[in-house]
Amino acid sequence: MVPDGWGVLEQAGELARRGEAFALATVVWRQGPSSGKEGCRAIITAAGELRGWIGGACAEPTVVREARQALVEGTPRLLLLGTPDQFGAAVPDGMTVVPISCQSEGALEVYIEPVEPAPHLVVVGRSPMACTLVELAAALGWRAERLETPELAGVTAQSFVVVATQGHNDEESMERALAARPAYLGLVASLRRGQAVLGYLADRGVPAEDLARVQVPAGLDLGRVSHREIAVAILAELVRARAARSTPVAVAAELPEAVDPVCGMTVPAVSTADTVEYEGAEYSFCCSGCRAEFLRDPAVYAKKETRC
Repeated sequence: MVPDGWGVLEQAGELARRGEAFALATVVWRQGPSSGKEGCRAIITAAGELRGWIGGACAEPTVVREARQALVEGTPRLLLLGTPDQFGAAVPDGMTVVPISCQSEGALEVYIEPVEPAPHLVVVGRSPMACTLVELAAALGWRAERLETPELAGVTAQSFVVVATQGHNDEESMERALAARPAYLGLVASLRRGQAVLGYLADRGVPAEDLARVQVPAGLDLGRVSHREIAVAILAELVRARAARSTPVAVAAELPEAVDPVCGMTVPAVSTADTVEYEGAEYSFCCSGCRAEFLRDPAVYAKKETRC
């Protein structure tokens, strides 16, 4: 069953809890007959999967393409899908007009909002400072967890890791954390102790460029602070590190695109039941109606450029 309305929002909440990026598309206006109604919603994942309903075959490919681009850029957008005369002479700044010509002669306005995952923090250690750091990060909306053993299976290249074992198997925890290649890796230790740990790892064959990424001691220098206040210094450094990052959300490779020779709409250039081969070229269509129109007189439409 295709989710819609509240069902889509429930799935959005689940993706957010798992730390997966997605875009939420909502139909905010429609004109004429259209299968997309005001309030219809859909989730578009970074892989280009659409879950929900925002309209038929004419709207979906465009919404998916624009949603994935919104994820890369990290900015929302408002789409106007239809023929130019349906929108009038004045189109407000900031809107993206995508001319499409559906048999239904309907038009849609779709708001697309990219939802980036909350930052993921893993703190290894059991000290009061480690507990405080997790609590503070969670208060900022981070997905924060504390581990007492260096089992870092859930760490990704987008994660932030702080090793706060403070003398209890520092070397093992750091070696495993380095292998996970997180976005940030900090070691809670004095400079002298930290250099000793890094020296041990270098002797173990850890590349110098990997060791150079380690923040030691972790946290901004706030002067003389208490044990728990070290958590504030570390969180400040984490926030700064996150703000400085410009890595876009990773999206799966784009499918090749083609132009529907009948209506001019951009569609995925993949073989489907609506694909037609004519004089050695393959033509893709947004729907069976455009395909039928093409087959009435293919020579007329085959003259048009069909690849993006």
